[in-house]
Amino acid sequence: MNATATIAPAGPQYMRALERANQVRLARAELKRRVALDDVAVAEVIMDCPWQAESMAVGDLLMSQRRWGQTRCRKFLAQVPMSVKKTIGSMTDRQRRTLAAMLSASGRGRAWSGQGPLYVTDSLTRV
Repeated sequence: MNATATIAPAGPQYMRALERANQVRLARAELKRRVALDDVAVAEVIMDCPWQAESMAVGDLLMSQRRWGQTRCRKFLAQVPMSVKKTIGSMTDRQRRTLAAMLSASGRGRAWSGQGPLYVTDSLTRV
């Protein structure tokens, strides 16, 4: 018996890589759109870490919310402390729970005002 199996070529590696990158880009755009429309909470995305958000920067996800820019995002993450460029997939469980709790404490993770005390040394000064 001389049966041979032939495998159809899947195309060049660079084409497969481009196809995968396009799938991730489109899925992230849809996720950001859903966050902007309040269909999904950022805290939920951080806790669940769907495949399209694994290599996404936490700052990109936070800034996809309405009224969240670079400054608000940076100040928010400075409380943890965490880099804006930290990927969601590389976060520890403790970091995920902390961020989700901070976002949820201010009303479904969308209305953080930045007015809460970061570190209070005494009752008159805010550091």
